[in-house]
Amino acid sequence: MSGTQAAAFQSGSGVTAADLLLGIAAIVMTLLLVWGAWIALGQLRAWQEGRASLFDMLWTTLRAGMLLLLLGWFIR
Repeated sequence: MSGTQAAAFQSGSGVTAADLLLGIAAIVMTLLLVWGAWIALGQLRAWQEGRASLFDMLWTTLRAGMLLLLLGWFIR
């Protein structure tokens, strides 16, 4: 974005483009972390009820964690 465009955006919206981008990234990462906690909690409950083995619980939680790390690296 050129300097003129950045100034027009800031005067029209009241925030800089970098601040808006940071806010969007924070919301997306918060939603992703809630999703990861939901996955982990669901797998823990399935393991406690005997619907999944310990290996299934660990593997699913590990895959969700790796996906969170990858998406967090792209979002930063």
